[in-house]
Parts: sequence; structure tokens; C-alpha cells
Amino acid sequence: MKFGGSSLADAERIEHVAQLIKSQIAIGNRPAAVICSAMGKTTNNLLNAGDFALEGRVNVDALRTLHHTTIKEFDLGQHVADDITELLNELENMLNGVKLLQELSPRSLDMLVSFGERMSIRIMAARLNQIGVPAEAYDSWTIGMITTSEFGDARVLPSSMEKIKNTFSNKIDPNTVAIVTGFIGHTESGKITTLGRGGSDLTATTIGAACSLDEIQVWKDVDGIMSCDPRMVRSAVPISRVSFEEAAELAYFGAKVLHPIAMMPAMEAQIPVRVKNSYNPSHPGTVINKDRDNENLVTAITCKRDIQLIDITSTRMLGAYGFLSKVFNTFEKHKLSVDVLASSEVSVSLTLDKKSSVYKGHPLCDDLGDIANIDVKEGKAIITLITDIKRSSEVLATVFKVFMEKGIEVEMLSQGASKVNISFIVSDSLVESAIHSLHMCFFEEQCEITMPTNDKEV
Repeated sequence: MKFGGSSLADAERIEHVAQLIKSQIAIGNRPAAVICSAMGKTTNNLLNAGDFALEGRVNVDALRTLHHTTIKEFDLGQHVADDITELLNELENMLNGVKLLQELSPRSLDMLVSFGERMSIRIMAARLNQIGVPAEAYDSWTIGMITTSEFGDARVLPSSMEKIKNTFSNKIDPNTVAIVTGFIGHTESGKITTLGRGGSDLTATTIGAACSLDEIQVWKDVDGIMSCDPRMVRSAVPISRVSFEEAAELAYFGAKVLHPIAMMPAMEAQIPVRVKNSYNPSHPGTVINKDRDNENLVTAITCKRDIQLIDITSTRMLGAYGFLSKVFNTFEKHKLSVDVLASSEVSVSLTLDKKSSVYKGHPLCDDLGDIANIDVKEGKAIITLITDIKRSSEVLATVFKVFMEKGIEVEMLSQGASKVNISFIVSDSLVESAIHSLHMCFFEEQCEITMPTNDKEV
């Protein structure tokens, strides 16, 4: 079971999670491990504390208040308070070092943010023991989570799998719930690292895969993966099952699902991942597993907003391989990550999100200027339909009828190599209208257009 920061934001939320774990054990679902993120906004507060230390100010009072107030509310005892005080003092000493040296390296930054998870697991384990659930807190490296030394974005070493398996088999009482830090690990030389985006989910799937568990549960605040962003479409519905490939595509194109890298250990070990709602634990949630098992024509709709569409047209007869080679090498040189791409022999259209945008006078334009004309269009969006590409003709027929009736111009179309997504580039101002209409057609049986389905009108 994995719980994120919002699920552990304060004493009230920690109590909710502790009681949820206890209730799951009561119905026979005893977790081998519970992976915890830092409490609430603690990670952001730690990063801010690092910035303040570089400016000559060291202050961890807000962090002390949050964690010690939680301890007092539960009356967890002096030994827990002492453990947290020791970590906070270590944190303060580290920040004083940053203040004196005026330096915060990637290695130091990883150590800095690790304090959040290390404090949260100790409080969670103490509260579980207090309510009668045997539990013990473990920093992830003590159970075998060993990583590369790429600070800020470390990878879990393959050797960790056997170490974790041996720890759970031989050193942890199966009747005791292991409360483990998410997001962080150790290098082989003992330096603290962080696992990058989706790091706590990756911790959970790595442990689940290493121990060959029945299921990995990621607890959020919605009833699993939704057919669409419920903030955009109120009638969005939970999806019962998706494949790993579908879930990865949803994550790439804007849906708040597990990060694709975090799913890899579960996918390789073929262990299902279930996304559940901590506010509604009786709901079955969404199961992510190997195969697509969805009768709907479309599994889900997602979007990525405020992106750039870049058209690159060759001004020379380089031939396809020469032109494309130059284009892709230039994007690699400037570390620009492309979302969606369509190409011909003499032109390429592609999209970039806000983190990788190209501006007027960007060095990429200079590098490609001698072989191509470059047209950058702002204010675009990607609408992605997760679907069975074998039925793409049916999907496209419906989509283009919706777009035609709504007056929505498609500026680019891409059918993914994964065979589970079709993406459309449209004006950002038209996204919500488009998605509402598409959702009505594919999920609500209220299609506003006439479309052929077995010669019947819908």
C-alpha cells in the first residue's frame, strides 16, 4: 500500500490512513509494506528551507510545529518525539552548513528532502502500534533499496530486488507491517538519493515485484483512474481496468496516473497495480495489469494544455534521412523533449510542452535555419484518446464528426506507435468544448452527432 503526501498531510489524515490500514487487515488484506511520502507540503518546505539557507537564513520552525503537533495529538510518547527531534536537529545542522558554504549540490539536495519521508514513517508506525497494528519504520535502504548515484533522478539497481526479497523473507516478521520511506534510496557507498518523479510509486512497485506480492495498491483521493479529468467533465466515470501500456500513455499525456517508470517493476513481474480511493475504500478502484480488458471503444480521454506546435519544413533537398537526422540531433543537442510528432520526407510537425518551449531567437532556430523554415504556433493543446487502434476507423469517424459540428480545426494528428493512443492537436481555447462532446459520445450515450453503429443512429 502506498500513500502520498496529501493522504498524510496532518494528524487527521494520518489517523484516517492508520484506521484504513487496520480495517484492511481486519478483512484479510494485510499489507507486507506501507510506503509513505512526506507529510503534506513538507518536501516543498524543505526545498524552500534550502533556498533560504543559501540566502543566510536557517529556520525549521514550521516543520518542527507540524511534526511535533502531530505527535502530541496522538500522545505517541517521548521516544517518538526524541526520534523526530534528532532528525530535525540533523536537518538544522545541515542547513547551517549550507548557509556557511553557500552551496547546495544535487547530492546535498537529496539528503535535504529525505528528512520528510524519514519523519513521516516514524509517526505512522508509532500510530499504528498505538491502535494495535504491529508496525516498524524502515528507511528504504535498510530493506535493500540501492540506487545509482544520479542525484535527483537515481535509478534502482537490479541487485536491489534480491536484497529486498531476502529482507522481507528473513528479517521482517510477516505479522508486522513494514512502514517504508518512499522516494529515497542509498547509493552503494551509502549516500542518500531521490528517485525522481513518481519515486514513491516506484518504491512501492519495486517492493511488490521483489516480494512477488499479490497486488500493489496506490491510494489517492479519487475512485481510481477516471474516463476524463473530473475537474473538466463532472460526469467522468471510474475505469475498472486498463493495461500497463494504456496507463503509461495516459500519464504521458497529462492524466495524473502512475508515472510510466514507476510501473516498470510491476509490469515486468506481471503484478497488478490497483489505484484506490482512501476516502472511499470500499470502491474497487482501477486495476492496471498486462492486458487490455475494456469493452468500450475508448478507454479514456486526456489532454495536455498550453503546448507549442512547431512546423519544420526543409529548404534543401537533403533526402528524408539527412533532414530528419539533422532535426532530431538538434533537438537532442538542446535537450528538448517532443510529445507528439508527424513527419514526411521534407517536413516535421511536433509539439513541445511548457518545460521545453522554443522562443524567438532560440538557438535551435539558428541551428536549423540553414536547412529549414520554422513556424512556432502558441496556444495549442493535445487531446489524446486511449483506444484500441484496431478500431481506429470507428474512433476517427466519431471524433471528426464531433469536431466538424463544433467547428474545431485539427492542426495535426498522430497515431501512437504504442497502438493504444490517437492524439489531436487543436487550439487550447477549444479543448474543454471538444472533450465534453467526445466524452458524451464515448461514455454517456448522449452523442450530439449522428454516427453509424450497425446502421443505427446514435
